[in-house]
Amino acid sequence: MNSDVMKKGLHRAGSRALLYALGLTREEMDRPLVGIVNSQNEIVPGHMHLDEIAEAVKAGVRMAGGTPVEFPAIAVCDGIAMNHEGMKYSLASRELIADSIEVMARAHQLDALVLIPNCDKIVPGMLMAAARLNLPTIVVSGGPMLAGRYKGRRIAIINVGEAGAGVQAGLVTPEELQEMEEEGCPTCGSCAGLYTANSMNCLTEALGMGLPGNGTIPAVFASRRRLAKAAGRQVIRLLEQNLRPRDILTRKAFLNALTVDMAIGCSTNTMLHLPAIAHEAGIPLDLDLANEISQRTPNLVRLSPAGKHFMEDLHQAGGIQAVMAELYAHELIDGSAITVTGRTVRELLEGVAVMDREVIRPFESPYSPVGGITVLRGNLAPEGAVVKSAAVAPEVMHHIGPARVFESEPEAFQAVWEKRINPGEVIVVRYEGPQGGPGMQEMLGVTKALAGMGLDKEVALITDGRFSGATRGSSVGHISPEAAMGGPIALVQDGDLIEIDIHGGRLNVLVAEEELDRRQAEWKKPAPKIDYGYLARYAQLVSSAAGGAVLGRRQ
Repeated sequence: MNSDVMKKGLHRAGSRALLYALGLTREEMDRPLVGIVNSQNEIVPGHMHLDEIAEAVKAGVRMAGGTPVEFPAIAVCDGIAMNHEGMKYSLASRELIADSIEVMARAHQLDALVLIPNCDKIVPGMLMAAARLNLPTIVVSGGPMLAGRYKGRRIAIINVGEAGAGVQAGLVTPEELQEMEEEGCPTCGSCAGLYTANSMNCLTEALGMGLPGNGTIPAVFASRRRLAKAAGRQVIRLLEQNLRPRDILTRKAFLNALTVDMAIGCSTNTMLHLPAIAHEAGIPLDLDLANEISQRTPNLVRLSPAGKHFMEDLHQAGGIQAVMAELYAHELIDGSAITVTGRTVRELLEGVAVMDREVIRPFESPYSPVGGITVLRGNLAPEGAVVKSAAVAPEVMHHIGPARVFESEPEAFQAVWEKRINPGEVIVVRYEGPQGGPGMQEMLGVTKALAGMGLDKEVALITDGRFSGATRGSSVGHISPEAAMGGPIALVQDGDLIEIDIHGGRLNVLVAEEELDRRQAEWKKPAPKIDYGYLARYAQLVSSAAGGAVLGRRQ
């Protein structure tokens, strides 16, 4: 065991004394030391209950003969951090999470890990650490929130945000908004739709790093605690079998995850996180794979914000295992991939059935014959851009309109809020990429305002920043290269015609090449928006969004 290096031998007497100071017995010290990484805090609703999950995990570890040792990880709530400076820190926190887990696990020579995340950047950050450390590891998330209820209909956080803009537009009363605020998030857990947090928890299951049910069992269900106990027991079996993350996080696992991603219409943020996790596992993952897989994968599930269903509905319909079974029956899933259960995907899917065909549609009658995410390329995005096509209305799948250029997300939001955006326009928000932001802000504040004012089917938005999984409408993000790196989005001027062709996979500015060359020659890199602290260091090291916005690979 790794931990023997600090527990055994005369020269380790001091280490043993410190372990005894924790209250450990000799028997506990002789067992494997399992790090329980708990991202609980009292500001993130998705994480407020994770102490309960951690206690269940620790019980499972002890039942299986291990000794759990808990340590924390930070967690940012994207919803609370949205639309102000705090959002610059969200994506950047992913790297801190991975790094801090590496530090703790290596410094204390832990034998195995159970990772307990729930929200947006915490899940991929922990998975990156798992792939990097390659210790026997299992992930168990805190589970999704239940949907709220307002005037007889179910709602989630996106509806509340859009209602705020509705008040500004005179479509919703302040009293109605207050009631929605109090009813929109009724339980702990990751927000109730298929936003980034739940997308990544579902893909953790599809990757094979979480037990069946990890993505969809609601946070408040007793079965979530039982799952946590099972995860604690299973990590000891992984240690005994020497089954490690890089045995699980193979190319076939990532292809399976991308296929599930397309079938259920995940957040576009998965196009940042899957490549970053794959990078840590040593697996090349090109963005173009997304379109290739999308072309052969029908969109079978549409949860909020793209549809009327919520995570609890997907759970009752059979969850991610049922989606995978439907895909496997049509030879779109590689059944030979191994999982943290110690069994293959094929073995796990035996006897699994879809329980609700309204939530998980049959392969033969999908919402769309192609997947829920599309990668666009063109003279505005030579390295690619990403759109959640499942959440785009048919009337704006192809859009040509004049550019309205903004140098930051707050500028764009103010223009929308003050009703200075006209139907048909294409909002261009730039210098919000990983380096230029820095931190690649989400644009949910802008898209919620557009939707709340009834403009989401009349206005498009393109950016080198990114979008929340709660975004709907013609919203194209991750434009690469970003403006701060001299990418073509930096050259767009007010009035330039922008063409967004989602079916055709194209994103272009309809300006002559000679004119773009002239503008490129005149372009000057702006001064950094933040020149101190963590974000300044992050901006100096972060790579393109096309490669997952990982650190240390920028050319």
